[in-house]
Amino acid sequence: MQLTLSIPALLFPAISLTMLAYNARYLAIAALIRQLHKQFEETSAHPLRQQIHQLRKRLGIIKNMQATAIISFLLAAVTMFLVYVELNVWANLIFGISLVFLVVSLVLSLIEVQVSTKALGIQLKNMEN
Repeated sequence: MQLTLSIPALLFPAISLTMLAYNARYLAIAALIRQLHKQFEETSAHPLRQQIHQLRKRLGIIKNMQATAIISFLLAAVTMFLVYVELNVWANLIFGISLVFLVVSLVLSLIEVQVSTKALGIQLKNMEN
């Protein structure tokens, strides 16, 4: 396959939109943590401890999602430079690595959604009691 400048450039809008979604998740979790902090100061109930544990796990996952997406973005830019200077073997290798980082980021996003769903289950279970 002949790698051209336009192929890695296709990743730029996809990764940018992904980063926006990840930042929205981060901001939502940050707001929830602030809200839970107020509740936790009033009462250190067991369900709050469970939610805090889940939020800590989600923050770690989101940090890794963002890091791998940024690395993918940077490697796509490096690929474009390598195509420009006609180092095609390196460009193909770096582009492949960029795609791997993007896939890792998306898998982490899937895991974060699963953890998020589990956290909501804790909240619902608490309301049922």
